Amino acid sequence: MIDYLTSFFTAYGGLLFDGTLDTLRMVFISTAFAYVLGLPIGVGLVLTEQYLHADTTTPGAGRATARALHTLLGFIVNVGRSIPFIILLIALLPFTQFVVGTRLGVRATIVPLTVGAIPFVARLVEQSIREIPAGIMEAATAMGSTRWQLVTRVILPESVPSLIMGVALTLITLIGYSAMAGAVGGGGLGDIAIRYGYHRYQADVMLWTIAILVILVQVIQTLGSQLARRVDKRRL
Repeated sequence: MIDYLTSFFTAYGGLLFDGTLDTLRMVFISTAFAYVLGLPIGVGLVLTEQYLHADTTTPGAGRATARALHTLLGFIVNVGRSIPFIILLIALLPFTQFVVGTRLGVRATIVPLTVGAIPFVARLVEQSIREIPAGIMEAATAMGSTRWQLVTRVILPESVPSLIMGVALTLITLIGYSAMAGAVGGGGLGDIAIRYGYHRYQADVMLWTIAILVILVQVIQTLGSQLARRVDKRRL
């Protein structure tokens, strides 16, 4: 057993290490970009819906605009979530080529990962905000908070624990997506599993790749849960 491990990691240890780093890099960068774009979409979905359900008898242009914006954002998110990632990955190859100048490797994979994660993040953010007790936002509104103050001083701070869990869930989901990207030369552990484990019939490489992916998921989930509990003021 020791001889096997020594020979295996001598031959493939560096490859698996580099693949793990590539997977983490593409997943974390894609998650960061997805939250930059998905967070305001999720907030916008909640705010426009609240505005539409506000107690007012005058429709006005403001309500029409809010309804149109809410419908548009909801449509974008629903369409984005309905497309399987492997299809999205292939469909975005020309766009990926235009953005990063290549269709292969880690840089190329970041583009479809980000696009695929944006609607997912938007729904997670929307759900996190909906978990905030309505009384908190009503009190802030009654005290004269503007929309910007409501978002920055009430909504986002109160939803931090849930948002952290959402980040962990997004990272875990994108780890799975990044493995799919290996089917088209996306780099990372998925690419190693397909090139060595599948095409070259090296089952041990496949098994070690799966083991590393499982460990990454467990570590991210554990860290996310612990951090969310630490910042949750309701547990103090």
